[in-house]
Amino acid sequence: FLMIRRPPRSTLFPYTTLFRSINPSEIPMPKLHEHLLHAVAPRPIAFVSTIDSKGVVNLAPFSFFNCFGSNPPVLVFSPARSGHTGATKHTHDNVLEVKECVVNIPNYDMLYQMNLAAHMYEKGVNEFAKSGLTPVASVTVKPPRVAECHVQFECVVKEVIETGKGGGAGNLVVCEVKLIHIDKKVMNAEGSIDPLKMNYIARMGKQFWARVGAERRDKA
Repeated sequence: FLMIRRPPRSTLFPYTTLFRSINPSEIPMPKLHEHLLHAVAPRPIAFVSTIDSKGVVNLAPFSFFNCFGSNPPVLVFSPARSGHTGATKHTHDNVLEVKECVVNIPNYDMLYQMNLAAHMYEKGVNEFAKSGLTPVASVTVKPPRVAECHVQFECVVKEVIETGKGGGAGNLVVCEVKLIHIDKKVMNAEGSIDPLKMNYIARMGKQFWARVGAERRDKA
C-alpha cells in the first residue's frame, strides 16, 4: 500500500489568480455573447436557404452550426433571437411554417456575397437577389440550393428547440439530411472531399474570419 500525500492547494492550483472567473448571470448579455463567440472559434458556417408558406425564399448564414450524427445524418444550426429586440429571424419563422431547408457550405470566394445576405432585410426580401448568388432547384425539398457552394445538404426539419424568449436566446433547428450534393471539382480520385479544395471559411469574434486551405510555404 503506497500512501501519496496530497500537495497543498497552492501547489495544485498555481495559476488560479491568473484567470478571471465570470458568472454568466452577472454580466450584460452583449459582453457574455462576445466572450462566447471569441472563445468558441473558429466556427463553421451554415448558409441556410428556407421558404415560407407563401413561397418566399430566404437565405442567411449562421455560425452556431455543426454536424451531430451520421446515422441518421443530422445537422443542427441556431438562428438566435436578436440581441437588441428579442425578435426571431426569418429563417426561424420559415422552418416552423415549412419544415425544410438547405444547408449550404460557403467558401472564401463568396464571403462578400454571403455578408450581403446576412443583412437584416424586411420580411419578403429575397437574399439571393440582394447578394447576386445563384439559386438552383432542389430535388427533395422546396427551398433552393446555392450554386456557388461546393456542398449542399437538402434537409427536413425534425425539431426546433427554443432555449429562451429573450434577446440572444438560441433556437436549435435539428435537421435530417435527405440528399447531399458535392461539386466534383472538390473531390479526389477516391471519391472523397478534398479539404484543401474546399476553401473553407469560419467565423471568429466580431468581424474576424478564418480561412482554411493548404499550408503556404514561401520560397526562400
